Amino acid sequence: MVHSAFHVKKDDLPPTDLTLAVIIPCYNEVDNISEVLDRVMAVELADEIIIVDDGSTDGTLDVLHELQSKSIDNLRILYHEHNKGKGAALVTGFKAAESDILLIQDADFEYDPREYPILLKPIYEGITPIVYGSRFLGGPRKAMNFWNMVANKSLTLATNVLYNAILSDMETCYKVFKRDLVKDMPIHARGFEFEPEFTAKILKKGIRIYEVPISYNGREWDEGKKIKWTDAPIALWTLFKYRFTD
Repeated sequence: MVHSAFHVKKDDLPPTDLTLAVIIPCYNEVDNISEVLDRVMAVELADEIIIVDDGSTDGTLDVLHELQSKSIDNLRILYHEHNKGKGAALVTGFKAAESDILLIQDADFEYDPREYPILLKPIYEGITPIVYGSRFLGGPRKAMNFWNMVANKSLTLATNVLYNAILSDMETCYKVFKRDLVKDMPIHARGFEFEPEFTAKILKKGIRIYEVPISYNGREWDEGKKIKWTDAPIALWTLFKYRFTD
């Protein structure tokens, strides 16, 4: 696992009364979900860990049921009867969370939970209510597929042009924010279009998103990567739609 040169240690965080919920949408991650949970718990920052299984069919449910039988104090596992998409799983997690801050964690090894402190520090210090972890601000990363990079940068450019922003990574998984930001926010996305819809609605509120550098260890298609090229035009349409509608 690569580790960011910009790492902030847990002990570097200022004291706070804010509580943290880590939301983990999960779909067909039988080989990964248990280890991801271990890594999240090892950081010792989450007051709540909420896994939302989105209709897995590969044996993930057996792993989750075993985890649930261990009665881990701060762990809740929620289930969708059938696959609805990442956005739907996140909405379920948001509604279930009770903590002050929500952090989105994918159920694979592309993102490193040891970097939670660098993501949380600007919020704990009162600088911002929302932080994105950017894969394009100089942190160490596994070289991603060229066309994936083009799609990511094109969608981020479209975001910046449409919403007068200067983001470097709109599509990042690592989005950390105060729960109040989504309490009354209708989120219609059911799939990967969650990222542009959420970002668009944050920016339309006049909230400037704070970015910090993170490491990135992208997986390959044969390792279970789920986002496809067809998601890019849907994301672009989503950005345009919410620029001119609510």
